[in-house]
Amino acid sequence: MNDDQIKREADDAKLIDDAFQHLIDTYMASRHRKKVDVITKAFNFARQAHKGVRRLSGEPYILHPIAVAQIACEEVGLGSTSICAALLHDVVEDTDYTTEDIENIFGAKVAQIVDGLTKISGGIFGDKASAQAENFKKLLLTMSDDIRVILIKICDRLHNMRTLQSQPANKQYKIAGETLYIYAPLANRLGLNKIKTELENLSFCYEHPEQYAAIQKKLESTQASRHILFDSFTAPIEKAMKEMGIKYVIKERVKSPYSIWHKMQTKHVTFDEIYDILAVRIIFTPQNREDEINECFKIYVAISKIYQSHPDRLRDWINHPKANGYQALHVTLMSKQGRWIEVQIRSDKMDEVAEQGFAAHWKYKEDGNIEMSEDDGELNDWLHTIKEILDDPQPNAMDFLDAIKLNLFASEIFVFTPKGEIKTMPAGCTALDFAFSIHTFLGSHCIGAKVNHKLVPLSHKLQSGDQVEILTSKSQHVQPSWINFASTAKAKAKIEAILRRDSRETQKRGEETLCAFLEKNDIQYTNTTADQLAAIHNIPKRESFLQALGERTILLGDSDLNVLKGKKAKSQKSKGWRKYVPFIKSDKDKNNEQQQMSLFVVPEKFNRKKPIFITDDNIGQYKFMHCCHPIPGDDILGFIDTKKQIEIHKRSCPVAAKLKTSFGNHILDAKWDMHRKLYFDATIHIEGIDRIGLLNEVTRIISEQMNINMHKVVLSCEEGIFKGTLEVRIHDKDDVKAIIESLKKVDNLQKVTQIM
Repeated sequence: MNDDQIKREADDAKLIDDAFQHLIDTYMASRHRKKVDVITKAFNFARQAHKGVRRLSGEPYILHPIAVAQIACEEVGLGSTSICAALLHDVVEDTDYTTEDIENIFGAKVAQIVDGLTKISGGIFGDKASAQAENFKKLLLTMSDDIRVILIKICDRLHNMRTLQSQPANKQYKIAGETLYIYAPLANRLGLNKIKTELENLSFCYEHPEQYAAIQKKLESTQASRHILFDSFTAPIEKAMKEMGIKYVIKERVKSPYSIWHKMQTKHVTFDEIYDILAVRIIFTPQNREDEINECFKIYVAISKIYQSHPDRLRDWINHPKANGYQALHVTLMSKQGRWIEVQIRSDKMDEVAEQGFAAHWKYKEDGNIEMSEDDGELNDWLHTIKEILDDPQPNAMDFLDAIKLNLFASEIFVFTPKGEIKTMPAGCTALDFAFSIHTFLGSHCIGAKVNHKLVPLSHKLQSGDQVEILTSKSQHVQPSWINFASTAKAKAKIEAILRRDSRETQKRGEETLCAFLEKNDIQYTNTTADQLAAIHNIPKRESFLQALGERTILLGDSDLNVLKGKKAKSQKSKGWRKYVPFIKSDKDKNNEQQQMSLFVVPEKFNRKKPIFITDDNIGQYKFMHCCHPIPGDDILGFIDTKKQIEIHKRSCPVAAKLKTSFGNHILDAKWDMHRKLYFDATIHIEGIDRIGLLNEVTRIISEQMNINMHKVVLSCEEGIFKGTLEVRIHDKDDVKAIIESLKKVDNLQKVTQIM
């Protein structure tokens, strides 16, 4: 071994020892029972198991488990059992040690958690299965046994995101997309607000680096003015708090870059139009723990005397905590500068729960088992719902993911039963969802509902505070149309399960009908015969054909017999075609045969780590998908489809989000290399106050000043307010930005946005 290797090993050893010592120091400062010996034992075991292995970044692999354990201890507040499991979480997957070895050395509880974490990462799946979605099922199954499995997995994902720069771009998009789709909502659902925010920001940073940097720059440039606003706004509040004799801290909360970007995308607003970038957080220490709710409202009354409150923006999360345990009183006040500012009032305990989630509630028994407190009832309800969905999951893994996501993202409303009991439901839920949340029988036989004593249909959307009575009939059965307005995961899962069962029965009836028809005409039943008849009736799948026979929407007759016996059938519908590329050539290139080039097919030994470059010459080789309509300048990625052809999506496209999560190894980094030769379609939405000559001014700016071809204009005006869309042909995103900036200068034009 040469001197450089000796020095490197010595540096590595010091790095590892320092990281572990920091973990022990953090653990010793916590409120957990001090079990340093078992943690040290786990560290030494993992260090030996991963000896000589390095991460892509070049650092010793053992630093990753130490970092995950550090996050579990410091940022989630977990104890020795979780720290040991975090240190050992990759040992079974990456080395020759087994779960039995872990159990013999560290006990059953640590082994169970490590086994849960190993199951999430490993596994062999069929070609059509989505590995990530299947992993997610396993994650939730193990989570039902011990919630620490999922908490450590979130810590693992957070450290992977913090060190994502060493991965190639296609892997970055896959991991970032998966994080936004699964792990950030899970962290949110478990009350880990700080971790959720960091996961979102890191994902945003890797998927849209330029937009992330632009928002960060805006936040920095407006920091001084925010500080002035914060100081002037809080000064009279601080005076009132001191007069009341309350021990408190007032903090400035700034909206995260991802939250700002997400709002800009969904609300079609600019950075300057987002009014809630700044919020104020009052954290107080109650004089009496049992009286902390009353103290919250006393503070609310006191600050409402100083500033005018917004009547529609009082949020009482104290008496009705969110499903992730979050408690606070939110009130929006009008500052002296004429800005609405949200104030969040919470006790120090509520603040700890908001940052650490349910982990802040937990008590650990001597044997290491988790003892849930009464505060965790909502969490147990959620886990019970997950278990119900897992008992009868959809065949399609992506459908399953979507069903779970409905519950992860949903904000809550509070609905009353006829007896006055409160039920927490996701916002946007319907009377049908409410029926299924109470009981499957009630949901499958409901015919309508009474909301606040008024008769409403099953599709009626519920509001917070509604009192709901479900009306049923034994003759009622689940209808296929219900799936269109059911919104909760539980209702959708139950409806689909019942429809699948009914469908199987109908198909069986159809098969019996077909067999009887064929037997009567001395023809033997085979799958080929059934497929042939399905083709005659323009039905692509045999199952759908049998279903139609069972429902008696198709009747078999002489024409079917003629085809089966070899007589020529009339030709059916011609095959459809699909246009993928949403661009047109400039006039000088219109005759260019390059437009007709065949789509690129990915060869066997294709380097997926390298980016693909889209140029004026090869653009026709790729499929530009209409779900997001990408144009040059957009952040994009490539996806290798089942035909080995490459689809191009925006990175922010909802379809791409699913692809990143379910088919991560099919994702490619894609970049533009265009030279303004081709034209692309873009649609711009405008709104404003009508006046004479306004449309003329808009068209003059686009056509004359900017020399841009506008090929469709749709405008409508009602009571002096107009709305409209302009379809223009542009070269790239810079053209769109230039049009929007120019139109914003037009008098009476209030809103100008690009429609995706």
